[in-house]
Amino acid sequence: MIKESLLVAEQASQREVVPAGDYYMKVVKAGQVFRILDLEGNQAADTLFYNADDPSERYSAMDTIREQGNVYLSAGSKLLSNEGNLMLEIVADTCGRHDTLGGACASESNTVRYALEKKCMHACRDSWLLAVAENEQFGMSKRDITHNINFFMNVPVTADGGLSFADGISGAGKYVEMKAAMDVIVLISNCPQLNNPCNAYNPTPVEVLIWD
Repeated sequence: MIKESLLVAEQASQREVVPAGDYYMKVVKAGQVFRILDLEGNQAADTLFYNADDPSERYSAMDTIREQGNVYLSAGSKLLSNEGNLMLEIVADTCGRHDTLGGACASESNTVRYALEKKCMHACRDSWLLAVAENEQFGMSKRDITHNINFFMNVPVTADGGLSFADGISGAGKYVEMKAAMDVIVLISNCPQLNNPCNAYNPTPVEVLIWD
């Protein structure tokens, strides 16, 4: 569902551009609203959420999909944790649909899906592992890397129940905006994938904005 925000970018308390292939890892406080902005279009932002007070509680695709009865996310979707608690709600969305099933690229999946020589290509899992290693204050490790949301990514479910990676449906300036219901660690890998059309074969920056 398309729903535009009333928030003004110039009034955001925090703004940070995340280059393609880089990560973003910060705490968003309960009550704050944050936006992921697709600056140039057809980018994918692979995102994980954790309870900032106890990272063992984290976004659960299974609980979120079951409760909303839909495998896609958009305005009005409530993101639930593995303990069934509300973590965030999508309050605005100008893209219209976000993937919960496709997972994140990794050296292993690049090898299986594409070719053996793709194994050394940078992937979202690499970005997350670097993030947790460089942010020891969160007390996390590779054990905490779990199922993610692919914001802006187009992964249609086929008639026989399979998944296909299709051209993106996002465009330059489109965004998704969420309100935090608890203090959450937001961990984004701005996807570096070059082997499928999720980034239009040309990874580009995204911007993260936060309003108090």
